Amino acid sequence: MYDLLVQNGSIVDGTGSTAYLADVAVVDGEIVAIGKLAGDATQIVDAAGMVVSPGFIDLHTHSDLSFLLDPTAQSKIRQGVTFELAGNCGGSYGAPLEGDAIESLKNRLSASPHNLDVNWTDFGGYLDNIQNVGTTLNLAVQVGHGTIRSCVLGMESRPPDRDEMSKMKGLISESISSGAMGFSTGLFYAPGSYARLEEVIELASVAAEHGVIYSTHMRDEGTQNTGLMVAVSEAIEIGRRTGIKVEISHVKCKGPAVWGMARGILDLIERSRGEGIDVAGDQYPYTASSTGLTGGLFPRWSLVGGREATLARMGANDTRDQMLADIDGFYLEYGGSDKVVIARYAPEPTYEGMSMHEIAKINSCTPSEAALNLYEQDDGQVIVHAMSEEDLDLIATHPFISVASDGSSLSTEGVLSAGRPHPRNYGTFPRFLARMVREKKLVNLEEAIRRMTSLPAERLGLTKRGRLAPGYFADMVVFDPDTIKDTASFEVPHSYPIGIFHVSVNGVLVIQNGEFTGKTPGKVIRDSTH
Repeated sequence: MYDLLVQNGSIVDGTGSTAYLADVAVVDGEIVAIGKLAGDATQIVDAAGMVVSPGFIDLHTHSDLSFLLDPTAQSKIRQGVTFELAGNCGGSYGAPLEGDAIESLKNRLSASPHNLDVNWTDFGGYLDNIQNVGTTLNLAVQVGHGTIRSCVLGMESRPPDRDEMSKMKGLISESISSGAMGFSTGLFYAPGSYARLEEVIELASVAAEHGVIYSTHMRDEGTQNTGLMVAVSEAIEIGRRTGIKVEISHVKCKGPAVWGMARGILDLIERSRGEGIDVAGDQYPYTASSTGLTGGLFPRWSLVGGREATLARMGANDTRDQMLADIDGFYLEYGGSDKVVIARYAPEPTYEGMSMHEIAKINSCTPSEAALNLYEQDDGQVIVHAMSEEDLDLIATHPFISVASDGSSLSTEGVLSAGRPHPRNYGTFPRFLARMVREKKLVNLEEAIRRMTSLPAERLGLTKRGRLAPGYFADMVVFDPDTIKDTASFEVPHSYPIGIFHVSVNGVLVIQNGEFTGKTPGKVIRDSTH
């Protein structure tokens, strides 16, 4: 007697192998057989005319707090995502919690109404809280360099002394031992941007000893800091000097000045892999990115010391003038203030969906002054339209580029339905299958599924996920390859995709006949075997 039997589907097993017709049987949350199967089952799914694939693994998310606020994770599970990796870009906002990291968590939580009782301080306690709440899908979390730095150095722009370095290394080791599945940096963002290469190498060496992945939002994706290719080289150098597995999040060319450099990035990745450096990357299929207002527009020197120090600099004529000039530089890199659009701004929701150019015009000020004026009341979220379709398409063809959202688990209702967020939160995986596979034919279906399943699983070292095979956990997606499509747009982002009919997590149907079942069979993943 099977618990679940998926019949008559076109099996795309995640390895890149050619699809074939077969049934899939599940017992106790694991796949037990694939083939022409007979026998009774508690639940039967008829997948005739549809593809059956492993559940999609989202290697780059920011759902650290989403699962505590709303564990249904519907924007992801309805895409076919059955596994998320959070704690990216150097920010593991849930833990560990010391010093300025507590203030950072409070700022994050202020963006949404909530009744969250933060009753933990360490990584293990944070993961326990998520597991106690329950999740629809599987969640792993990395420990973030920015959070670690906030715990020990706050928002100071200086190298750590010997004792501070020792404490940071201890927090990383303790977090990984408690279940962190990787170490991430956000070298583009404060306070990660204040770290020199040697600091990152020393800390990454600790993570390397534990055998986990290193995920990096590089120091630059355009021309604002080191330059794009220098930033890629720095990420690779960390892998060369520590032996750690390097995941470049994300592979993109941000701003007209670096359009056309995608080929150079991919060539450098290939040469480095040929040298024995285990480096790969990920991509979301959109020509726009999203980040915080300060992350997208404010010079990093202006953020030293935290919000009060930044506000003080805004009130002093000399530093204010320099801030305005530097913000102008960000606009220039992106191609103009009309390319920067407000995604979320709690004090004035009517600004959501408006560009900084439009907001400046309404308020009779310059776009740079508009940015400072907004920050006086609150930070916010922006969307930046600054990438080219040509680079996007080329990156999409590379065999070591996973598909990843850079989004969070959201919902069309409740506490996680606010604002006009990037549509990638709802549409990344269906969009890749619709645009890159079906419409543009840049990648065949089997290869696309490999880069959504077994490739990210291998990057994380997962031994029982990312493939359809006996002995693997029964994370599965049943979808129509002819109709699967994202419906979320920049204008209407809170919209679920179509063409996905069934999703199982650990053998339990969370999406059945296109409807959410309300079940929460997901696990907090603390090691590679679960």
